[in-house]
Amino acid sequence: MASSFDPGAFGTRTARPGARPVGTVTRGTTNTNRLRRMDRWIVHTLGGRLRRADAAPVAVDLGYGAAPWTAVELYGRLRTVRPDVRMVGIEIEPARVAAALPYARPPGLTFRRGGFEVPLDGADAQLIRAANVLRQYDEEAVEAVWQRLCGRLAPDGLLVEGTCDEIGRRHVWVALGPQGPRTVTFAARLAGLERPSDLAERLPKALIHHNVPGRPVHAFLTDFDRAWAAAAPYGAFGARQRWVAACTALGGHWPLVDAPCRWRQGEVTLPWSALAP
Repeated sequence: MASSFDPGAFGTRTARPGARPVGTVTRGTTNTNRLRRMDRWIVHTLGGRLRRADAAPVAVDLGYGAAPWTAVELYGRLRTVRPDVRMVGIEIEPARVAAALPYARPPGLTFRRGGFEVPLDGADAQLIRAANVLRQYDEEAVEAVWQRLCGRLAPDGLLVEGTCDEIGRRHVWVALGPQGPRTVTFAARLAGLERPSDLAERLPKALIHHNVPGRPVHAFLTDFDRAWAAAAPYGAFGARQRWVAACTALGGHWPLVDAPCRWRQGEVTLPWSALAP
């Protein structure tokens, strides 16, 4: 991926009236509670900023799929920290927007047609979540999409882009601010996890083709597997304790940015710079 990141380089901040949405239709696969791990991290990470916002913050579920469950669930979770949050579900397929409208709760939860231009009538988003959206695109398209989406963020806003399996057991996402990528988070349902590198199949598009020897993400997952194996005795106290022990050992070699309170949730987060291609 290119080193430069200019969120203002990809068009205007608002779409022209009647303009065609930017992007292509995804498969639309969705399930209830599929994005719970990402949502939990978002609430923890953004909660303070949402509470401090002067006006009702705007959050976007971009490409929510054939059913609006993920937008409805994220809205409910964000309301626990900011009751007046405005949640906008955006889909490029008109039929999906029509199917979601019965679940709208204006002004708090609304749905509209759109794509990577993120139509918000001139507002900035405190959060844009784009889960399982870029999987179908070529890797060469990712940075341009990131830049376009980051251009729709508020100054302290966050773009969360990643991939998970169909029922949310394994999930990897990148968090970006207006100036570009910041962190990468790996999250898993620890019960039944054979090894941390099982998460490799859910790496975001920007990383998945770089999971080969000689690249940072491959080295990280290899070291994580070693730490997981060494922590096997902690498995007697449960998979969570084994994960925490593995992350503790991993922190001696990699710049982890979170703490045991997050590791106990089945997460671990690194700076983007540690894994960037």
